[in-house]
Amino acid sequence: MKLEKCEKGMIEFHLDGRSGVAPYMQLIQQVRQALRLGLLREGDRLPTIKDVVATVAINPNTVLKAYRELEYEGLVSARPGVGTFVARTLNAETAAVEPLREELRAWLRKARKAGLDPESIEALFATTFRAQSESEARA
Repeated sequence: MKLEKCEKGMIEFHLDGRSGVAPYMQLIQQVRQALRLGLLREGDRLPTIKDVVATVAINPNTVLKAYRELEYEGLVSARPGVGTFVARTLNAETAAVEPLREELRAWLRKARKAGLDPESIEALFATTFRAQSESEARA
């Protein structure tokens, strides 16, 4: 899942048609991820439905469904005629994330230098993460 912050407090959505995850759920996951990573903070505005439709070629009702679900969860609030804004974050320890992000960037550079392509890097990370999570759950 690719997630980018394109300007202050604004994220750019990307959809993966091969993921098997419904488009509205991909949008929800990307907002949650941005909230956890500190890319979005309270008061930040989400892209308008019109902007998301234009960017990712998706049905407006799909975007509306995702935004309503996020609103139901209390993560965003819609202000008619103004936009949809972040109501709360999911990461209280944003300061801890940045050093980890830098370490991960360094690891990604090493992986690229070792000749791994993006799909191989993603597969390596995902399988290692799953194995570690399972190991910790058993402990």
